[in-house]
Amino acid sequence: MSIRWPYEEKPLIIFWETTKACLLACKHCRAEAITEPLPGELSTAEGKRLIDQIVEFGSPYPILILTGGDPLMRKDLWEMVDYAKSRGLRIALAPSVTPLLNDDAIKEIKEHKISSVSISLDSPYPEVHDNIRGVEGTWQRTIEVIKKFVKEGINVQVNTVVMRETVNGLANMVKLLKDLNVKTWEVFYLIPVGRASFEQDLTPQEWEDVSHFLYEASKYGIKVRTTEGPMFRRVTLIRKALEEIGEDPDEILNPGPLYRRLKARLRELLGEGGRPQAHTVGTRDGKGIVFVSYNGNVYPSGFLPVSAGNIRVKSLVEIYKNSPLFKMLRKAAFRGRCGRCEFKDLCGGSRARAYAYFKDVLAEDPACPYSPGKYDEILRKYKIDVASLLG
Repeated sequence: MSIRWPYEEKPLIIFWETTKACLLACKHCRAEAITEPLPGELSTAEGKRLIDQIVEFGSPYPILILTGGDPLMRKDLWEMVDYAKSRGLRIALAPSVTPLLNDDAIKEIKEHKISSVSISLDSPYPEVHDNIRGVEGTWQRTIEVIKKFVKEGINVQVNTVVMRETVNGLANMVKLLKDLNVKTWEVFYLIPVGRASFEQDLTPQEWEDVSHFLYEASKYGIKVRTTEGPMFRRVTLIRKALEEIGEDPDEILNPGPLYRRLKARLRELLGEGGRPQAHTVGTRDGKGIVFVSYNGNVYPSGFLPVSAGNIRVKSLVEIYKNSPLFKMLRKAAFRGRCGRCEFKDLCGGSRARAYAYFKDVLAEDPACPYSPGKYDEILRKYKIDVASLLG
């Protein structure tokens, strides 16, 4: 039996925005990245103190993900990686696909035994990806980089942002990932923050359809996870439960037309799927997730711009365990439908999206169309105990 992660005591994943600097100009960029570092960026010494603070959470340690901007823009990146590894931390890297991510950088990544690298690929269509990333030729370079990582045996995760421009290409994305031999797909549900606009957002029914589709996509040998799309866990839970008793989730749950188009295209491209690999760890903004910005401010996630403190003033351990913001988010005392939902702890809605729309971290997630109790009724009808599913 696996041991539950003690979310009240420590995060599972820590994102460190090592810099705002990046050579891309992505239209949805959370960080609103720029080409040069901003004043106030954590120094090398301060970065090492942050690493020491992470170690203070105790073993097993949280995973440290070095992100940005582009972490390759930091001249002391490999010094930081060496120090973190010397303290026993597991390191992942989220570089941008620019000329900095060259053969020498890939060699450094391999030699430093980075546990995984996440690469953004938003569309199977070059013109769509390049338009989003703001630099022509980025799609082709991204494909080449992914192939090199796979060839070198480096664990590569592809990150895809779902928004108005990319949603219709999701089935073809699955085919592309299969062709590239990518095993892990992290799907980001757009949050209108930073450069991302509300016009790029989907409707609640479309987000629901995306969640149903991603469950189907996970049947093709790809582990599927979501960021700011916790409703995927609810959908995964009931689809899996119904399939295990031989029922067709599509007939019972009746997903919408976007799902049916994407699923039909997926079957056309890849045929029938196998066993699902939908990943549903119960983290959310502030519960198991913490984000440290370039200047040391601490947030529940990179998409939720409400600071709980600064590591230059208080330790990360103190902020995560005791800040009123983090304690409130972990308590799951949400408002609206999220507060009434039987899945509020497993899912809880996106706190970042609630804040983006309502300036209230506890508000209901406007992307979720679910009516609390609906699945409970379905599960009872088929004699499935929802409490046992939720653990």
